[in-house]
Amino acid sequence: MTQPRLVAGVDCSTQATKVVVCDAETGAVLREGRAPHPDGTQVDPHEWWKAWEIASDGLLDGVGAIAVGGQQHGMVLLDEAGEVVHPAVLWNDTSSADATAELIAELGGPQAWAEAVGSMPVPSFTVTKLRWLRDTAASGASEVAQMPTASSLATRREAVERAAAVVLPHDWMTHKLAADRSGIDGITTDRGDASGTGWWSPATNSYREDLVERAFGRSLKLPRVAGPAEIVGRTASGAALGAGTGDNAAAALGLDLQVGDVAISLGTSGTAFARSAHPTADASGFVAGFADATGEYLPLVCTLNAARVMSATAELLGMTLAEFDEAALSSPGSQGLVLLPFLDGERTPDLPHSTGLVYGLTRATMQPAIMARAAVEGLLCGLADAVDALRAQGIPVNRLLLLGGGARSRSVQALAPALLGAEVVLPEPAEYVALGAARQAAWALTGDLPTWQIPVGKPEPAITLDATKIRANYAQVLTNTRPLLASPYNGS
Repeated sequence: MTQPRLVAGVDCSTQATKVVVCDAETGAVLREGRAPHPDGTQVDPHEWWKAWEIASDGLLDGVGAIAVGGQQHGMVLLDEAGEVVHPAVLWNDTSSADATAELIAELGGPQAWAEAVGSMPVPSFTVTKLRWLRDTAASGASEVAQMPTASSLATRREAVERAAAVVLPHDWMTHKLAADRSGIDGITTDRGDASGTGWWSPATNSYREDLVERAFGRSLKLPRVAGPAEIVGRTASGAALGAGTGDNAAAALGLDLQVGDVAISLGTSGTAFARSAHPTADASGFVAGFADATGEYLPLVCTLNAARVMSATAELLGMTLAEFDEAALSSPGSQGLVLLPFLDGERTPDLPHSTGLVYGLTRATMQPAIMARAAVEGLLCGLADAVDALRAQGIPVNRLLLLGGGARSRSVQALAPALLGAEVVLPEPAEYVALGAARQAAWALTGDLPTWQIPVGKPEPAITLDATKIRANYAQVLTNTRPLLASPYNGS
């Protein structure tokens, strides 16, 4: 019997590194591993490498190609020798909120940014983090980065002086895996991840280096944008390296998204994204006009708050997640109670200083089941706004693919069809970012993008509810409290 050709996909996510080894032809997962990352929004990239070594240990025998899917937007600064000069500032670090407002105004407003790079920057975007670092360094910040190698790393001011290149997490991991590179020569990225920086245009397939200079005050070396099926290097063992991509573009590959599909991912963040043959440019800032990993486009809406809204509310109510689900399903509704789920600030809508808010508390609504129901409805109303924003960009929405840990919630499955306005499909739980990276690796290895079957489960039966009223209540509370939410919270 012929042995299958093996490929490996890596998901270097916010919380962990995950590795899957697959049959290149069928996509069957034959081996897998996982290792956690440290918590925090600024992290030493070498921690990702340590996690990779643990997660991949004993898995790679016979692997012919590897590709990396990585968390988007993270800023990794390197000096001429390729050494990290500052902690990687991750997508969920909102320190650059003020820098974001400055950059938007300087270029001429949201429309100017949408036309330049397909997206209006939010604090997640890499370009805003460059400006934040430049400004904090100029203000005299001199603290040493709190990393395991802090004694050998520069202060922020020194980091700005030493920086020679800026790359993304998946770019850095791929560069580390390549045995045939050194320093900052030969660093590559791909369209999908480059489109989340704020200085690369999916519409023109080119960098706007002037935006890097505007943000940082001078030019930096940028990675070459590799083709979707390109082999960009070789590992020490001789395995081919695929171009890799951002996590959402990798998930789209892993799911084999078709036109009319919208993926709804409920993990640390919440995302709604779809394939498109045409670029988008949404000046409202709701829809990021990203590229995908195949040569097309991936319009996407991202929120900072998703599955943890449910886990935090369950903890508040003294419930397990299973009990929380049962309570939300048992309630006849939220009875007008509205929860704005901005527990960690918010990216979409652009309210980085916001906190969560509960409106409509009365003696009648101060019940655990009603609070649980309001939490699920609030979470889904935010995602419904995301899906509507995709529709407004001309994206067809025929069915919704629920993904991530939050998608396992029975109450989410039951309420989503009415609130999101489309059929809900439940792909079987899998590491879709890592699978997409493995599929890309197979493409690089064989020259053909393979077709892998995606098993689908049956979601919880849909609940009939007055979605129009629920969404109107949510919109009214958001509109009326937005000035409050836009101001920094002064709680201790």
